[in-house]
Amino acid sequence: MATVFKRGGQGNRAGQYYVSYFDHTGERVTKSARTADKTVALRIAAKLEADAALRRDGVVDAQLDGITKQSKRPIEDHLTDYEAKLRAADRTDQHVGMTIRCSRAICTFAGFEMPADITADGVNRYALHLRKIGRAARTIQSHINAIKSFTKWLAEHLKLPRDPLLSVRGPNPTTGRVMERRMLLPDEWPWLRDATKDGPDRHKQTGHERFLLYATAIQTGLRAKEMRQLSRGRMFLDSEAAYIACKAGTTKNRKTAKQYVEPQLAGELHDYLAARPNGSRVFPMPHETNTARILRDDLAEARAAWLEDAKDDVEELTRREASDFLLPTNHEGECFDFHSLRHTCGAWLALAGEHPKVVQTIMRHSQITLTMDTYGHLFPGQAAEAVGRFGHMLVTE
Repeated sequence: MATVFKRGGQGNRAGQYYVSYFDHTGERVTKSARTADKTVALRIAAKLEADAALRRDGVVDAQLDGITKQSKRPIEDHLTDYEAKLRAADRTDQHVGMTIRCSRAICTFAGFEMPADITADGVNRYALHLRKIGRAARTIQSHINAIKSFTKWLAEHLKLPRDPLLSVRGPNPTTGRVMERRMLLPDEWPWLRDATKDGPDRHKQTGHERFLLYATAIQTGLRAKEMRQLSRGRMFLDSEAAYIACKAGTTKNRKTAKQYVEPQLAGELHDYLAARPNGSRVFPMPHETNTARILRDDLAEARAAWLEDAKDDVEELTRREASDFLLPTNHEGECFDFHSLRHTCGAWLALAGEHPKVVQTIMRHSQITLTMDTYGHLFPGQAAEAVGRFGHMLVTE
């Protein structure tokens, strides 16, 4: 039976009654009635005891009742808990910050104050707002993925009865991009290689260091941040199949990466690292805001050399000047930055006829659909060969 009593206390709780009762699980619960009026406290005690009896007898679903209470807590409280969950899962600071920031932005825009307020219509209105102000499809998708991961967590942890955003779909990230990247053409690489090797120092990087940086990025598909974190001890260049190992904490998917390099580049990297102390960074890369600028300066040097090579042939020089060969932006509007070196890795593998699953493995794509969406048009002859096989299937004896 529920009882009420007073405790000694200070501040706002001084003189208030407390209620003691057994909940639906049989556990003794004591909580403040938040009143100094005994009659009111007795009414509260009776209600708490009656509610516990309904849950115990199955008249009220205790779990659903708990979900309802959780769904009416402030969203900011849940975002704090979700952020702690992401950090406990060892997600990167960048991922955690982006996820919480995007989720909070959507909730603020749509007026979601508690999880029970979240609706697909509100999220879709936010996506439409981003599209109207000119945000790229990939950006809109990343915002939607953030809030969807949040509501999925709410539903899985019994803070919502169901995920309200199951029907929400983001835009295709391959359409409507603000910036499309281009690959480095195979014929462009020799000119960039030679211009870089013999080029001037840029931001405390020698031309030779930049050449090795570009070549390694193309062969391994490593991202700029992954390249920046590479230490000498992660370069295994003496083995028969030389490779570079990236620690799980430095990669985008938080998994260890083992990327192979061909013997000639392995030998050049070995010689380059011989004079560097153990534990030192492999590539002294500049600040990330200068990385693309330096690469484009080297592209400009390479294009100048390519044009100089045709100076004695007026017709050929005119043709070259009209070409987008080695330009940072081609006639299709596709741009070249440091991440384009990673894009070049996957593109060259596809052009070489490697199986899509091999390309997926080297590029470390989580799904084969991402590989095919990005490089599917470069795999040579697949459609023609597939249709060609129909002939054998249709032959009748």
